[in-house]
Amino acid sequence: MRDLPWRHTADPYKIWISEIIMQQTRVAQGLDYYNRFIERFPDVGALATAGEDEVLKYWQGLGYYSRARNLHGAAKSIMQQHGGIFPRKYEDVLSLKGVGEYTAAAITSFAWGQPYPVVDGNVFRVLARLYGISTPIDTGKGKKEFTQLAGEIINPKQAGLHNQAIMEFGALQCTPQNPDCVRCPLHDICVAYHEKKVQYFPVKQNKVKTRNRFFHYFHLVKGGDTWLNRRTGKDIWEGLYEFPLIETGTNMDFVELQQTMAFRELFGDSSSVKFTVGIAPVKHVLSHQVIFATFYKAEFIGDIPALANYIRITSGEIDNYAVSRLVELYLEKGGQLSFDYTV
Repeated sequence: MRDLPWRHTADPYKIWISEIIMQQTRVAQGLDYYNRFIERFPDVGALATAGEDEVLKYWQGLGYYSRARNLHGAAKSIMQQHGGIFPRKYEDVLSLKGVGEYTAAAITSFAWGQPYPVVDGNVFRVLARLYGISTPIDTGKGKKEFTQLAGEIINPKQAGLHNQAIMEFGALQCTPQNPDCVRCPLHDICVAYHEKKVQYFPVKQNKVKTRNRFFHYFHLVKGGDTWLNRRTGKDIWEGLYEFPLIETGTNMDFVELQQTMAFRELFGDSSSVKFTVGIAPVKHVLSHQVIFATFYKAEFIGDIPALANYIRITSGEIDNYAVSRLVELYLEKGGQLSFDYTV
């Protein structure tokens, strides 16, 4: 198995953090995030007492920011309801905010050897191919069937090792594309291999529907200051900061954007705002959404009354705020600006 830091610990907190991070990124990328996160928040108490903004900042770039907020909330619950000691019972772990059956099984089996099967994408794939199971994995029936099967074959005396072994087997050997079946130690008993249907498993029933959204960001600068907004509501990037934003129902160029009510409400009758368009447009793909974003940098001298509703900071402070990868990308390439517009 791969030599990873969370494989050398029975600390349920560190196992928990690693599982949440690795659910959404490859090990090569997630390892650095894990190390930084653990260095700053080495235990439940450190995470619970931190501010949400700081937690989100350390999560920046991983995406799925609700998971970071759930980690933060669960850490507080552990401090309040369990005296700061990570709960050992499966049911108590499962009750933590943001923890599902997969994560609860991973924590309890890896930390204490409890015989709960871990069923992630790798395990779904291995079991589906090995046993030739055609039940879709993205249905309630499928999840129940695979979890039951995983529970039947688990070694109760070495549950943690068993779970990690089958997950690693899926990650390294029984890969999604072009697995090396000829050299696979299980190919003699693999149904999918003998039926020449390896690429058909696992079966999924529902295709994820995506929707397009069109974002127009305004990087407003006055002297050495700029303005940010903190996203609220049950939408993407909740709790993160961004530049003033206008979202439109369709893609618009700058001339069309100027005619919208949202643009007039933001900039009013200002006649001394000079705009330059930056990265335009950026296509940013999320799990269920595709964001088409255009960034405008605007310098001005007078006042824009609507900015009273935003947070004014010095430009040098922006690195202290957690932003989405989309905004981070703009900041990384912010010098590449062209196409002047003047209102």
